[in-house]
Formats: sequence, structure tokens, C-alpha cells
Amino acid sequence: MAGEKNVGLVLLDFWVSPFGQRCRIALAEKGLPYEYVEENIMAVKSDRLLRSNPVYKHIPVLLHDGRTITESLIILQHLDQVFPDTRPLLPADPYERAHARFWADYVDKKVYGSGSKMYTEPQMQTNIEMVDILKTLERELGEKEFFGGEHGFGFVDVALIPFTAWFESFDRYSFKKKSFDRYWGVKVAEVAPKLVSWAARCQERESVSNSLYSPEKVYDFAGMMRKDFGIE
Repeated sequence: MAGEKNVGLVLLDFWVSPFGQRCRIALAEKGLPYEYVEENIMAVKSDRLLRSNPVYKHIPVLLHDGRTITESLIILQHLDQVFPDTRPLLPADPYERAHARFWADYVDKKVYGSGSKMYTEPQMQTNIEMVDILKTLERELGEKEFFGGEHGFGFVDVALIPFTAWFESFDRYSFKKKSFDRYWGVKVAEVAPKLVSWAARCQERESVSNSLYSPEKVYDFAGMMRKDFGIE
């Protein structure tokens, strides 16, 4: 619904950002129209972005009636709170809410934290960390259709699904680049097959399929980033 007559919502974003994609998925799930503003963060950051997020100076930023909300998980919770008549991302039960917040935080600290090393660490590393992360997430998913369980597609699903487009980059760098083979060495489908099935179910949702880019485009972007960091 980007570009339709909005309800005072403007999203400053970057096309391949998994954090921005979270916001796009959430807005789509809630049926909220908004204005999308692409920020060329690989070049010079705009004055609008720097004014809107002077502390971290990064996307995504949600402008709601001119007021600024930053950090993707905070934006998701804000949307739940200020648009209570839309589809909720967090469950109503306080314990279940806390549980969902824990796992979304785990995604930020572990999946993103480990994955981002591919841009900054050319040296050969063990793959144990990422394998453990994926298996931990798969154990939490268990036999559920989505991480939200009875709540359905929700907060943790939205937090994690944008990173699945990067799994292809992990795999292809693992097996096509010798240095990366010993750094990742992770075939996601073999390590966590239930996560792969979960990702396929998520992709059946229009909110997800319209918000994510193909693994091939992400792979090309990842290669560009590695070259920028002098790793290629």
C-alpha cells in the first residue's frame, strides 16, 4: 500500500534492508497505506534521514504525523499500539508478548550479529555459531506453522523472515568462495529444514512476497558489499 493516500505515515528505508522490510511487511499485514521514501544510504545520507535519526543515522525511520519512530522492532510495536483495530503482530497475553519480544531480540543479536561478519571478517572462521543459531530457532519453531503459534503469523515471523533472502548468500559464499566455505560452511536446508519450510509458508503471504527481494539480488548486493570492505 506504499504510495496510496496514507494515514500520516512515511517510511524512510533502503530496498534491501531486512529491518526496513520488517516495517513494510507489518504495514502490509495491517493494511496501512504509507509513503515510501528510498534512502540511498550507500552514498550520502539525506538531510531528512539525519534530522529524523540524529543518534544512529540509519534506516528504517517511520514518520507518524511528523513524529519520529526509529528501530524496526520498536516501529512494529508502535504500529500495534497506535492502530489497535488492525491485525495485531503481538499476542494479547502478556507472557506470550514477552516471549515474542525475547525471540525477536534473539534474531537481532544472533542472526544479524553473526551474519554481518561476512562483510568485515575475511579470515577463516568456524561455522559452529551460525549452525547453533539456526538449530536454536528451529527448536523454538518446533511443529508450529509460524513462530506465533496459535496467534499465527506475528512479531517473530516478521522479525526473522527478511533474513531468509540472505540464506542463499550464505550458502553461495560458503560453497563458491573458498575463504567463505570455511567461514560459514552452512547449508540451511540441511541444518534447519523446518526453517526452510517455514520460510516457504511465509512467502505465500502477499505481505512477505511483495516486500522481499530475490536471493539472487541479495547475493549480488552482498558481493558488492564485500568488495567495498576489501574482502573480495
